[in-house]
Amino acid sequence: MDIHEFRLLFDLGLVVLIWIVQLVIYPSFKYYTLQNLNKWHALYTKRISYVVIPLMQGQLALGIWEILNKPSAYTFGSLFLILLVWFLTFIIFVPIHQKITEGFGTQEILHALVAKNWLRTVLWTLIFVWTLMLQIT
Repeated sequence: MDIHEFRLLFDLGLVVLIWIVQLVIYPSFKYYTLQNLNKWHALYTKRISYVVIPLMQGQLALGIWEILNKPSAYTFGSLFLILLVWFLTFIIFVPIHQKITEGFGTQEILHALVAKNWLRTVLWTLIFVWTLMLQIT
């Protein structure tokens, strides 16, 4: 298996994960009472980090490797999109999850989480499709 196939696997892992989060996990938060949401959210964020962090770090590492070893429009564009997802994650989503952790999981916050997460869903989907298209050609 070469580096590009590993990259495709990381991109696939993240795109599958983000669609599950977007369509199933985040919308389900609105069905919890505030007390139960606080309990579940603490468990959820810890457990999901075991999946998300290695995938995001692997995707970033492979994106950096590609740009250093095979610079092209794809590698620059791809790394830009990856960095944009990281930026959005830490600027938008970490603070939202922090509010939920602190007990402020209002319906408005939960709606914002789902609505804003479409940004990451679209970006990770684009990254995957772009990487897949390069594998096919």
